[in-house]
Amino acid sequence: MLRMRPFEVVRPTTVEAAVAALIQHGPGAVPIAGGTDLLPNLKHELLGPSHLVALGGIPELFGISRGADGGLRIGAMTPLDEIAASELVRGEAAVLAQAAGLVAGPQLRRMGTLGGNVMLDTRCQWYNQTYFWRSALGFCMKKDGTVCHVVKGGSKCVAAASNDSAPALTVLGAELEFAGPAGSRRVPIQELWRADGIHNKKVESGEILVAAHLPPQPKGRRSAYGKLRERGSIDYPLFGVAVRFDLDPRGAFSDVQGAVVALAARPLELKGLAELFAGLSPEHPDFEAAVEAAGQAAYKQCHPLANIPGDAAYRRRMVPVYVKRTLRAAARGQGPVHHV
Repeated sequence: MLRMRPFEVVRPTTVEAAVAALIQHGPGAVPIAGGTDLLPNLKHELLGPSHLVALGGIPELFGISRGADGGLRIGAMTPLDEIAASELVRGEAAVLAQAAGLVAGPQLRRMGTLGGNVMLDTRCQWYNQTYFWRSALGFCMKKDGTVCHVVKGGSKCVAAASNDSAPALTVLGAELEFAGPAGSRRVPIQELWRADGIHNKKVESGEILVAAHLPPQPKGRRSAYGKLRERGSIDYPLFGVAVRFDLDPRGAFSDVQGAVVALAARPLELKGLAELFAGLSPEHPDFEAAVEAAGQAAYKQCHPLANIPGDAAYRRRMVPVYVKRTLRAAARGQGPVHHV
């Protein structure tokens, strides 16, 4: 049986009190949302906090509402299954509803939150193991060691961002609202990340994620999420891709954006999609040629490493497969693409 080291739980009822608790208890304090990722990490002795600051008693962090600008505000503690089932999210931000609905399994989605998924620690098959397993192999630079088991001789941790919500929020142009000792701030999600598997988020000490803000979505926007995983019911992504099409009044594509996850320490944006699909439509005779070209472009841009379970060469072969399937699904307003 894996046991956790002793810790105390602090239960604030306001954002300000949560920030104060994190500051008071310093580096030994860790915020906990649904706990679906944090608690296994505690059992694996990847963390050893003295205090957990539980965010479940803060009403401000829950719920899906209309923002002042006409967009959507989604509280950081909103459960993933609520987001997946929300008619508001499904109607205006389909890619986010689909991504939320493909995180883990039903029980974990009821506990897991949007904020917890956005703030998910990077993962690596050499890191997310028990203490006994890691000590037998030799610790890595992300925890207790100095070497990288993925890249021999590597000087930087390449643990992978594996949060399904991140590419979806990226293509939707989301901003993240944080509260901390210096007050509140909003940051475009693209500016959150670092290419560092140990500390891949630009977050200050004592800050917590309050909400994700989606700008008003233009009419004619279509989007979809595709996820490769070992089992169709529960796993982290071996590769995830979010795609968004904007259509002009004539029904032609005016903009296309894609983002991928589970490759590197940060989600990556796919380059060149807008140029490939410019002026086309789902019914255009050149649409399929553009899809094929986009798949090949993604293959050149995406280079899976042996940082997460699953054969890296196979994962790379699946990149164009899932990019093409997801582009077709998004353009035609269809559902998510995933392993069944």
